[in-house]
Order: sequence, then structure tokens, then C-alpha cells
Amino acid sequence: LLHLITFLFIFYLQKMQARKPGQIQPRLQLLSRVSQVAGAGPRQVVEAGPPIGAEGMSQPSEELQLASRLQESRLQESWLRERTDVGRNFRDFVVNTRQKLGHVRESTKGIQGRPVELFSNHVQLRSCSQRNLYKYNVIYTPGIEDGRKREALLSELEKLLGKCHIYDGNYLLLPHPLGEMKKEAVSKVNDKPVKITFELSRELQTTSPDCLRYYNILFRKILEKIGLNQVGRNYYNKYMKTVFNQHRLEIWCGYVTSVLPYETGLTLCADVIHKVLRMETAYDLISRIHEKAEGKDVKEKIFKKLVGSSVLTKYNNKTYRVDDIAWKMSPRSKFIKSDGSEISFVDYYRERYGTVVTTFNQPLLITKGKWKKSLQDTLHQPIMLVPELCHLTGLTDDMRKDYGMMRDLSNHMRMNPKERQYKLLQLIDDLRRNKTVQKELQDWNLELKTKFLALSGRTLREVRIHQGRRMFDNHNADWSKITRDVPLLRAISLDHWLIIYTKGDYGSALTLHQNLQQVTPKMGITLRNAKLLEADNTVESFISTLEKHASPKPQMVLFLLPTDNKEIYDGIKRHLCIYCPIPSQCVLRRTLGKPRTLLTIATKIAQQMNCKLGGALWTVDIGLQNAMFVGIDCFHDIVHQQKSVAGFVASIDSDLTQWFSQCIVQQSGQELVKGLTTCLHNALKFWYEQHSSLPYSIIVYRDGVGDGQLQALIDQELKQMESYLEDVCRGQNVRLTFIVVKKRINTRFFLKKPENGTLNPPPGTVIDLEVTRTEWYDFFIVSQFVKEGTVSPTHYNVIHDTLYLSPDAVQSLTYKLCHMYYNFSGVIRVPAPCHYAHKLAYLVGQSLHQEPHESLSKHLFYL
Repeated sequence: LLHLITFLFIFYLQKMQARKPGQIQPRLQLLSRVSQVAGAGPRQVVEAGPPIGAEGMSQPSEELQLASRLQESRLQESWLRERTDVGRNFRDFVVNTRQKLGHVRESTKGIQGRPVELFSNHVQLRSCSQRNLYKYNVIYTPGIEDGRKREALLSELEKLLGKCHIYDGNYLLLPHPLGEMKKEAVSKVNDKPVKITFELSRELQTTSPDCLRYYNILFRKILEKIGLNQVGRNYYNKYMKTVFNQHRLEIWCGYVTSVLPYETGLTLCADVIHKVLRMETAYDLISRIHEKAEGKDVKEKIFKKLVGSSVLTKYNNKTYRVDDIAWKMSPRSKFIKSDGSEISFVDYYRERYGTVVTTFNQPLLITKGKWKKSLQDTLHQPIMLVPELCHLTGLTDDMRKDYGMMRDLSNHMRMNPKERQYKLLQLIDDLRRNKTVQKELQDWNLELKTKFLALSGRTLREVRIHQGRRMFDNHNADWSKITRDVPLLRAISLDHWLIIYTKGDYGSALTLHQNLQQVTPKMGITLRNAKLLEADNTVESFISTLEKHASPKPQMVLFLLPTDNKEIYDGIKRHLCIYCPIPSQCVLRRTLGKPRTLLTIATKIAQQMNCKLGGALWTVDIGLQNAMFVGIDCFHDIVHQQKSVAGFVASIDSDLTQWFSQCIVQQSGQELVKGLTTCLHNALKFWYEQHSSLPYSIIVYRDGVGDGQLQALIDQELKQMESYLEDVCRGQNVRLTFIVVKKRINTRFFLKKPENGTLNPPPGTVIDLEVTRTEWYDFFIVSQFVKEGTVSPTHYNVIHDTLYLSPDAVQSLTYKLCHMYYNFSGVIRVPAPCHYAHKLAYLVGQSLHQEPHESLSKHLFYL
């Protein structure tokens, strides 16, 4: 209300200024005092000046007018703060979730565990002064669509703007004011005048979240100044590439950087990344398929190989996804440029990039632009690409099956902590030695520290695994050898089941059957003889063979597949998950090709089948009674842009061995889930059937939330669950804890070991200071043990907690849940309900494309 009154008062003063200029200054002194009370920016008192002018009336000075306008800007900024656009990727940083969590308002730091000394890949970025920055809205008249032209026009206004400015396409950030609230300049494009208007939008502190995207733009420019090339979102050194001629591949090493605010202030987070380029173009691939294939299938095979793949055009260092192929077009085809003139693709590439197209009888590739979750309904103007100029990136499925190739790539790309640290120190050293970079940082009053941020962590004690009547520790996050000879927690007898194989694979099917009979007794599983059936390698043959022997209905069907043909796998899973709900297991023939590992493979297959039948392998002591654990994740088919799928998984027993699952098929790219109340209702119904009461608490782990969606998540998904529990569970007082899980992060942690150098932190290492945020109840956990490369931590943010979990409690609980994923006898990177939800969403999104049969909802059929 004070802000509104003050804003109206300014408006009144401006009217009075036009009528009685001599009376404006005393009123501004009063305005300054009102502004101080209202908290509207820096406290400034404007002194009255001597009367000037022929008639002896006081005229307000330019400084006075500027101060008044800046004051008005501050009031408007405070008044309209919630509507401020700080950039989609940085919106989360203006969301303060901790202020509503009274039990951690004092501290979010835990104390349990053994202290360890760590350092991260964050470098402090310190502001050397308290000077404010100025954000201007830039308006072009007439409008200019090309962002490069808009930025080029600003570069011509160096006298007005100075050399130091950052432009994001809409707004301009300056370290100094332009002197007026509104400034105009005129430039020319193709000899036509363009008026450029600068309107002061906000006055910002250097630590404001609104500055984050500009700092990140600044560092992208800085990376270019040290010789790196932008490819997609990241920067690479293409002159220091590694070539694998035997595999026809080359690897570009590069960096991903981000400037973000943490407890210690602004930091630059940098990590090493790699890009794989194939030493062939899209046209090479088309030609190779033409040579090998014949008939009408050629175009279909080319379509399958190219559509959905990513290509790099080296003439502009940009990556594109191939969405379609224009068979009726060629490089000689013409298109209309933005100025209305017509030109062929051959001439365009020669004039624009100096690139010569040598082959004219090739089709054109179509890309519809960058696909974003938030813009799935936006129509994209298609871009036409010449295959000859498109270099293929990434690895194909056939390449991934090449053990020698994958070993060579792994040795090069999986950098251990010492190698990664050395590479990152090289980057920091390059930034500090470059005089142009240092000048740029000084112009913005920024200083980049020389060392990585050192911090303390804690390693939680090992988790005890309960399997049958035995208990054992997690043994470096992997207990696979121990579980082989120990009875399972809940073994299900397999009395009536089928093995369906293809022609020539009877011996493999029989060997697998014998190995399963050998390993299951130690697990406590009673395994009767299976019926072995032969079928052709088609979906129709597999299904017809099954239907002939489906009476009585088998408990389990195992398919021994000769190849990993996706169409056959999808057809089998669709039939057995939707139309004829029977738990199934698919095994590739080549998996059984190594005699030494047959018993190990048979053990894992038996464990999976036991879980799909409703059995349980092991459990851990969670330490929380009468609690339901929920996992939510979404799958988006970016390649084919099919419907998005949300997976919902909830525990329905106290030992976390039984899980209810449901999925929701949504619009393409839709991340936030709208039907959570239905899922929660069904999960609580199954819980009630088992316990005759509702759970005391529900702990939700939400994975897959994109940058900038935190507030929307609170307003939609969290609100759905809160409202449902308030309306339906009235009087029960079911507590709710909601935790956002993020695994796609660039933060890394390294263990300090003077005798061994730099190592990975041990499993169970928790970090809850320095690189966490004061506005959040957040922490990192390193849960995995990796034999090669650098371990990746997972970030957790508790955004709602009526269970009032202490930092130690929620950290220990989260780490224990990472031990409960039944498809791996070890610790995984995220809590089990998260990964179960991911597996469910992935199966439905990739293979089923519709909701599975409800009779499977209490089984882990998606493992």
C-alpha cells in the first residue's frame, strides 16, 4: 500500500512540476523520506538549489530530474516485482521455499557422518564494488527479427552505450545510466533509417537474479575470446580434437559454464564435456545406403537412419535435428530471402558462407528448429539443409554394440577426477592470463578467483541390507556377489511359464532354462519346468504361439530374441502389457554368448522375474514408520515428438517391497502433471487395503523438473496433492513432504587426498553448505561408486515439509532409498521411487504409447 501511495504521489508531483516549477524541490525532500520508509531503493535526499532563470523561478536540474525518474523506477520495480522476467532458466532463483519451512529457518545443515574435506568445480566470482547496473528495454522501429542485426546496430552506438554492454535480444544491461529514462538513437539498415529507443526498465544490484542471464552471456563471449567455438549451447576447441581413424570418429573437448548464486555469493561453475562427430556427412550416409539397398525400401531406410539424428553444419558451427527429408527438392531449388529476392541453395551457401556445394542430385533435409518443452505448440519455420554440408554427430545403435569402439571412447571421455581437475585448472588459468578477458571483467567490476571452492562434506555410515534372515553392509555400494547365495526376502514360485525362442535357438533356450534351475534354489525360488516353444522372428508369430498355449494363463513368458529389433520388442510388450496382461521377460541371444557369465546372467534374470511376479529381493531399515514414498518422473520423446508420459509410483507396504504404478499420457513436451489426484487416490486405496488405515506421511520425490519450473511445480503439482489431502483425508492429518530431484547438473565434488591426489568422494557423501542456496532447503548426495571417470552428485531441494524432517533425517532417508532399486544389486544415483517412475514412463513412452492394463499396477512389470 505504501508503494502504491508513493507511486501516486510521484505522479502528482510530476503534474505540479509542470504548473509550479519553483515548488518542486521541497516536495522532493519529503518524497525522499517517504521512499526511505517504503524501502524503495537507496536513500537519496535532493538538496534545493539556488533560484535561476529570468523570472527568478527555480528550474529543476538534470540531476534532479534523473533522481526523480530513478526513484519512480525503483518504486515500479518493487511494485511489479512478481511480474519481472528474470529469464526462464533463472526463475527458480527468485523462489524462496525455505521461508515457509519454519523448522529449518535457522539452519539446513546436518551433523551426522564422518567429516571429509572436498573441493568443487566452482570458482568464486566476486563483485569489486557496490555500484548498480542498469537494465534497458530496447525497441526497434521498424522491428528487426534477425537478432544478429539487432546486436550489430547496438555495436555501432559505442559513443552512446560505451564498449561495455550486454544484450540478450530484448534487454540491454549497462554498468552506467544513459542519463535519461528514455533515450533515442537512429541507425541504418540497408540505407533505411531505424529508430532505437532505450527505456530504463530496472536498476539492479550486481547480485540480483535478473543479472544472472547477462553474466552467463558475458562468459559465453569470454569463452569465444580465448579461442573456443560455440556448438549448440556449449563451447569446444575444434583445433585440439582427437581423431579415431579406425572408427571414423573425432572427439571435440569443450566446457560447459554457468554463473549462479549460492551461499558464498556468485560462482562460476565449469565442467569438461565432449562432442562426438562422425567423419561422414549425411550425404555419405545416403550414398552408402543407396549402394547397399535396392528397390522401394531405399527411401524408407534413409528416412529411418537420418530422421531424429543430430547434424553439425561446420560453416556456422550449429547443430540441427533432422525432422524430415524433402525428396523433391535439391540444392538447385530456390527460396525467397527475407528481402524478397529469390536465390538457389547453391548460390546462397556460396555467397553467405563461401561454401561450395558439389553434388546437385541430393535431397534436402528439413529441420523445424529447436524443440523445447515450453514451446511444443509453437509452429516453427522449417530450415532446409544440404546433406553434403551436414556432419553426423553422436553414436548409432550399431556403434554402441562395437565393444572396441566404446572402450576407446570411454578411455578418452571418462576423465578421472585428477584429469578433470587439471583440464578445469587450464581453463581458469587461460581466463586469468588473457588480458582482454580481465579487462572485460574489470569493466563489470567482477573478479574471478584463482582456486576452486573448498568446502566440507560428511560421509554417512554404511546402510545395512536385509535379505532373508541375513544382514550385510553395502560393500562399496555393490552387494551383487553376496545376494547370489542368500534366499530372497520374498520368493515367488514359478509353476507355469513359457520360453518362446526362434528357429535355431533351441540350444540357447535349453541352456538358459538349465542355468535358471541351477541358480534359483539358493534364492528360495521353486522353479518348475518351462514349456519351450518355437516361433518365427515376427510379432505376429510370437503372439500367435503364445495364444495357442495361453490356457491356463501362464505366470510368466520369457522371449529369447535373436536381435534387438525395436518393432518386435514393442509389439511383444504392447500385447502383454495392454491386451493380454502377463509379466514378461525379453532376453537377447547375444547376452548368453559368454559361457563364463551365464550363471551371473541367469541370476539377474531370475531376480527380475521374481520382482515382476510380486516378489522382493531385499530391504533396508528406513527409520520412518507408516510412510508412503512416491516417485514421479516424465518421459519426452524428443526425436519423434510423441505424447509425453508421466510415471507415478508409490510404495504400498512398510518394507518398500510393493509398489503401485500408474501413468498419465499428456501432450507432447508437457512436464507438469495434471492428473496427480487420481494417481494419489488409487495409491492410497491400495495402501488402505493393506493396512486398514491411511499412511501417517507421504514423501514425494519429483524428478525431471526443468529449469525455471519450480514455481509452476509448487502452484500445480504440490497444490494438487495438498488440496486432495485436505479435502479427502480431512481429520486424518496426513503429512506431506515434497522433494525436487535434479541429476542433470554440472556440479562436481573432489576428495582431497595428499597421498593419492584427487579422488572421487565415497558413496554417502553429503554436501549441504557453500554451494547450496540460502532461500532453499537443499543438499547434494554422492550415492554411487564408479570405477571409471568422475562421479556425479544429485541435487535435492525440499520445497514442502509438514513432516518437519530434520536435515540429518531427510539426508539419511534419501540415501537409504538409493539402495532399494531391484534392478541393480547396489546403490543408484537417485532414490528408488524416482527410478521406478522413470522406467515406467520410459516403457510407456517408447514402446506402449498408452496406459498399461490396471491388473499390472501392483507389479514391477517395467523392470
